Amino acid sequence: MRILISNDDGYFAPGLACLAEHLSKVAEVVVVAPERDRSGASNSLTLDRPLKLRRAASGFYYVNGTPTDCVHLAVTGMLDYQPDMVVSGINAGANMGDDTIYSGTVAAATEGYLLGIPAIAISLVGREWRYFDTAARVASDLVQRFACQTHQQPWLLNVNVPDIPYEQLQGLDVTRLGKRHKAEPVIKALTPNGETVYWVGAAGAAQDAGEGTDFNALNQLRVSLTPLQIDLTQYSQLDALGTWLGQR
Repeated sequence: MRILISNDDGYFAPGLACLAEHLSKVAEVVVVAPERDRSGASNSLTLDRPLKLRRAASGFYYVNGTPTDCVHLAVTGMLDYQPDMVVSGINAGANMGDDTIYSGTVAAATEGYLLGIPAIAISLVGREWRYFDTAARVASDLVQRFACQTHQQPWLLNVNVPDIPYEQLQGLDVTRLGKRHKAEPVIKALTPNGETVYWVGAAGAAQDAGEGTDFNALNQLRVSLTPLQIDLTQYSQLDALGTWLGQR
């Protein structure tokens, strides 16, 4: 089995190294990641300048672009084969609910999915990020399960793992995305030369964290597995929009 690994925290991130170490025990892996932290890059592609592919002393490849750039470049130009799977992470922090819209971690996996490759985005939920090994073991478990039980169609899986020892995990839940409250306001500050700048505020707390959500699974110290889709069509509004236009 051949796996393409990427992330959004950069090729030097400890979560990436831990993931590559574990997956290399069960598959042939190649790592292509951004040259710097690109958290929040979402699904952006770099179209205004050329991309450069370099190789670090670790053997990881890195690109002066976004997570999406990394996977797109690897699959459509760098590799002479199509990977069996794309695994993105391990992200330092949650990617639950509304986070998935902005997440570069999820975006890297999404690009693999859009190119017809099964993909997993995996994140470690906590503030200290002590147990990347736990998330890496979960990723390895899922990859091995996939190798034994493939699907007819590629799928995109968003995985969030509590930042606790592997033995303390209370199981795995198949979940839906929850929802956060409105984000905190931007933070206004002054630079040393008196220029006004703004920092994007923190993500809101969980609003929809009921049973069946990713937030609820993590609250129960369980791993959350959410299948994602890319179709953004709001089907429930098709008839209403047609009526509004006088077409129905």
